[in-house]
Amino acid sequence: MAGEKRDYYEVLGVQKGASEDEIKKAYRKMAKQYHPDLHPGDKQAEASFKEVNEAYEVLSDSDKKARYDQFGHAGVDPNFGAGGAGGYGGWGGGMDFDFGDIFSSFFGGGGQRANPNAPRRGSDVAASVILSFEEAAFGCKKQIDVRVIETCRTCGGSGAAKGTTVSTCPVCRGSGHEVRQQRTPFGVMQSQVVCSRCQGKGKIIETPCPDCRGGGQVRVSTKVGVNIPAGIDDGQVLTVRGKGNSGLNGGPAGNLEVQVSVRPHPIFERDNYNLLCELPLTFAQLALGAEIEIPTLEGRVPYTIKEGTQPGEIIRLRGKGISYVNGRGKGDLIAQVTVEVPKSLSSKQKEALKAFEESLGEKNYQKRKTFFDKVKDVFN
Repeated sequence: MAGEKRDYYEVLGVQKGASEDEIKKAYRKMAKQYHPDLHPGDKQAEASFKEVNEAYEVLSDSDKKARYDQFGHAGVDPNFGAGGAGGYGGWGGGMDFDFGDIFSSFFGGGGQRANPNAPRRGSDVAASVILSFEEAAFGCKKQIDVRVIETCRTCGGSGAAKGTTVSTCPVCRGSGHEVRQQRTPFGVMQSQVVCSRCQGKGKIIETPCPDCRGGGQVRVSTKVGVNIPAGIDDGQVLTVRGKGNSGLNGGPAGNLEVQVSVRPHPIFERDNYNLLCELPLTFAQLALGAEIEIPTLEGRVPYTIKEGTQPGEIIRLRGKGISYVNGRGKGDLIAQVTVEVPKSLSSKQKEALKAFEESLGEKNYQKRKTFFDKVKDVFN
């Protein structure tokens, strides 16, 4: 029941009146915390994840947020409170109906209102997915669990039970609003307000559908196949058109907005479309040169280290980085050479190293010689 649900602001851990950016930031944090991929088999985490997505779906939509702030869960739940008072009683979550939309005019003025039964686009739905580094780099297909509002299959969206019909509201004659007059010291004031009989829908449902309870829509859990393009990055959002909430009165469905999170890699870091890594080598390999293999996402690549290579030098492998999302080319792999100083040397190794050091002359250390020559110039 709608009354048993937690407050959506509480679910996301934000204050009422939070900005759009604050709500989005809180959603991303909570979605990562409870994502089913990080808690396999944990039913509580799965329930919390669904709750977080449901809260964000409402609070990220300005129309739904306004209805929720005014009416609570009743203003956004398609299955809440339908079928009362001999007619249509549901407020219809996802139906984008503004209950505060009151048109007032004075001294006989008119005021026009949109057709309440015109086609309306469905709202967007938020979801999230966690990818491995390789899945983001090479692309993949994911089945994503989402909760969406669909047109009720039992009644076809009419809201009426099988074998019954929907009639035009006798009070507002289908307009969704009624005119009220009131005498004041300034004369007769006339205003247009939401129809009290049909709640602005312009129609009456005498026998509501048992599945949607007159709302014409139901919230369901489903899986959506999403093609993840190669090169997608952490924090990006994929739009899957037409996979959001169903529209009203034949209107198009909204979109599914998928927030992407990418797990870190044990070796590589990503810099735009380039891959960065450290390449730890020994002093002997740098001094003498060596044949090595450099790791890439596609396997190891043979590479020749030149004699006299210095720590900090950059090795760039063209086209061994991340694919551009548009499919036109790839970034590079950039490896920075580092040297590891050996520890725990034996006496024999220390003696050999000392003999080697004594055998070297200034010509073997050009950078060192230049540095200390400058030191002498500065401090003498």
